[in-house]
Amino acid sequence: MKKVALITGVTGQDGSYLAEFLLQKGYAVHGIVRRSSTFTTGRIDHLHQGLGGNVSRLQLHYGDLGDATGIRRIIESTLPDEVYNLAAQSHVRISFDQPEYTADVVGVGALRLLEAIRDHNQRHDRSVRYYQAGSSEMFGEVAEIPQRETTPFHPRSPYACAKCYAHWQTVNHREAYGLFATNGILFNHESPRRGENFVTRKITRSATRIKLGLQEKLVLGNLDAKRDWGFAGDYVEAMWLMMQQERPDDYVVATGENHTVREFLDVVFDRLGLDPDRHLEFDPRFMRPAEVDVLIGDYAKARRVLGWEPKVKFEGLAAMMVDADLELAEREKRSLG
Repeated sequence: MKKVALITGVTGQDGSYLAEFLLQKGYAVHGIVRRSSTFTTGRIDHLHQGLGGNVSRLQLHYGDLGDATGIRRIIESTLPDEVYNLAAQSHVRISFDQPEYTADVVGVGALRLLEAIRDHNQRHDRSVRYYQAGSSEMFGEVAEIPQRETTPFHPRSPYACAKCYAHWQTVNHREAYGLFATNGILFNHESPRRGENFVTRKITRSATRIKLGLQEKLVLGNLDAKRDWGFAGDYVEAMWLMMQQERPDDYVVATGENHTVREFLDVVFDRLGLDPDRHLEFDPRFMRPAEVDVLIGDYAKARRVLGWEPKVKFEGLAAMMVDADLELAEREKRSLG
């Protein structure tokens, strides 16, 4: 019997890489997508149309973490062995503009999912496993460098506060009800599939368009923030490894090195032979009301227990994203004649 996985947020960056990974492992994969007036499945269309000619192994279901009844119905119909909760309003800056929505979807949404799994397990004598996508933003104003599983949280945004709530609800369901529930505290992870309003993708997308004369300026906020950036494709393997352990636990997933936004900007523009200062503009609207200055993760526990190591490092990640966005910009330019 194939294992069955259910992924919330399957149309996002992490969801698409995880779906690919699980399909290659032989899973039957179900994904939850929100109803929208426009198609949002661009990152997974190649999977939904068939991997190796098998169309049926990835199935999509309309649902929303704000709808507890719908979540329960999907779990009852798909009978998953593993549930990966990757759905979120995940943009930190936007969470200041939409704090209630962010708290409901990111925080209470995780509780709805945990309760649905707990109820399902009790009624059907099953042991569905649960993965909660945590974030390094939970550390916020850091108490120690680098950050590890025991570092106290000090969230500095509505998004980070909601993630902390989801984290502790996951721990509580593990301790109170014996649920196999694990938290992955993932530091920043990027890819060519990253949303274009996230700073790394904004930089690579804009820089390649500037290279081809499709735009002139790149507008950014804080260039001094330091982040630990890895490759999303590597990080979904860590998610899966957490779910294969004998006992559930919490793990930091990171690269162990950090760089400023300015460093990422310089690497990208250098690869394209451009001077960033000729095209860069500052806009205070992109500054956060409360900033997180330094994040760098200690993934020693993931290395020791899971046997996990990041494969793609900083320069390789930037090169991967530049090359993909340069190809996208070239197609855009051709379409304009």
